[in-house]
Amino acid sequence: MTPSPLRRSLVALSLLAALAVATLPAQAFKLDGIDFADTLRLGGGELRLNGAGFRVVATFKGYAAGLYLIERASTPAQVNQTRGPKRLQMRMLLDVNTVEFVKAFNKGVQRNTAAAELPALQARMKQFDAQVNGLGKVRKGDVIDLDFVPGSGLTLVVNGKPRGAPIPGDDLYAALLGVFLGERPVDLELKKGLLGARAPL
Repeated sequence: MTPSPLRRSLVALSLLAALAVATLPAQAFKLDGIDFADTLRLGGGELRLNGAGFRVVATFKGYAAGLYLIERASTPAQVNQTRGPKRLQMRMLLDVNTVEFVKAFNKGVQRNTAAAELPALQARMKQFDAQVNGLGKVRKGDVIDLDFVPGSGLTLVVNGKPRGAPIPGDDLYAALLGVFLGERPVDLELKKGLLGARAPL
């Protein structure tokens, strides 16, 4: 039986659609062999990878990190002023005891936050510390997301699973980003990368 014109048209459209999908570029940004998604959805918004880089200690890479925002930002001020949800994603390249992780976060917040602002953060930083310490250890291959959703706050997500309730406050999330993007960042080259020095095209 000869296919009808309508059937032939539908088959042709299906083949064209399959070909179009097959020829789409891979939706990932590769940073020295580590893939970061170009885009993702969080809190009802579509975020784009702003930039990525490595945290290096001596000659060892501790983790790769990527910053996701709704709008492109090239300075710390622009990052903090960007509307909507945000994500700082860390892809672990070494096993790390969470005690050391917590110490690094607290030291970074203290070094990059005005002294007058620290007391207001203290209780919420303890809550964040407890969530991180509850992990026991972060291992090579783990993916840790520090997610911010307006009206909800900070959520610690490990390998796609939230760990604890959201912690409210734009100021808390800005302080944690300051660890990576502040005047005295944990790693200057990582800061440059997150701000677009190694941004996807």
